[in-house]
Amino acid sequence: MTHLWIRAESRANEERVGITPEGVAKLVAKGFRVTIEDSATRIMPSAPFVAAGAKLAEEGSWPEAPQDAIIFGLKELPEADTPLIHRHIMFGHAYKGQEAGARLLQRFAAGGGALYDLEYLVEENGRRVAAFGYWAGYAGAAVSLFAWAAQKQGGTCPPVSTWPNSESLQTELKAALDRASSERPNAIVIGAMGRVGTGARDLCKQMGVVTTDWDMAETASGGPFPQILEHDLFFNCILAAPGCPVFVPASAKTDLRRLAVIGDIACDPQSEFSPVKVYDLETTWTHPVTRAYDAPPLDVMAIDNLPSLLPLESSEDFAGQLLPHLETLNDLDGGVWGRAFDTYSQHKPEV
Repeated sequence: MTHLWIRAESRANEERVGITPEGVAKLVAKGFRVTIEDSATRIMPSAPFVAAGAKLAEEGSWPEAPQDAIIFGLKELPEADTPLIHRHIMFGHAYKGQEAGARLLQRFAAGGGALYDLEYLVEENGRRVAAFGYWAGYAGAAVSLFAWAAQKQGGTCPPVSTWPNSESLQTELKAALDRASSERPNAIVIGAMGRVGTGARDLCKQMGVVTTDWDMAETASGGPFPQILEHDLFFNCILAAPGCPVFVPASAKTDLRRLAVIGDIACDPQSEFSPVKVYDLETTWTHPVTRAYDAPPLDVMAIDNLPSLLPLESSEDFAGQLLPHLETLNDLDGGVWGRAFDTYSQHKPEV
């Protein structure tokens, strides 16, 4: 019997969960054993999961779970050096040379466990089976527009926190834009046809913000792209990768420009391939933007956990995408799980 152990998230400001009570009920009906840790911060309370057939466990008790349990979470584990004996499903951020990722892989190697990284849970064509991209784009565009509104009033973007749903975010943002100006800004979206770009465009449409939508064809020349500087906002929705063009060079700070806010939704400023060269550090919920230049102001929004701002809808969306694959966990050697394990095997260190 496959045993799925849903751990409580330990990262600050993380209220999301990767499965719903309805999903638990489907797994239990298929013969799965499901355990869920209690959590005071999870957007979905524990009681409906228990009613769906899950057993309740103490928060953070996954290290004592039976060794054959598959531990399922979203974000990183608490920092430690203890060996990891279980199989874990999560976003490990471990395969791109990150220091914390290297330590995580060492822990797996030492304990004999394994990482099934959600970022590398892919179909045969390489497309991810489940992603939070839409809500990253949606929330990232919203925070960037809050930054534009604050800038128009002589300030910088105030701290942000979770919204109970997208409707409450829309109401608050519309009021902020109305206070800031009688006219709406315009925006250019690069990566407009992807999940992230679609979320950004949908939020803009709801706010009456006209977007110029670019994708691969429009950026195939490799740049430069002076059109970006002619818009009020720019949303980068393309992940940094070798060969990625520079969309905003360092010179943009002092160039003649209309551009006032950059929403670097893909948010990889420390990569040498970053297409946005006017800043070099992620921003936070407490300080959502960094001011890259003062006169005229240029603010950059680069929050790395944007979907967490809308934990309910992002959880429901992601869980719906992932559930068909969780239902196949009894066959970890094939399909998406087999490919994820192969990726782990290619990166795990020798012991």
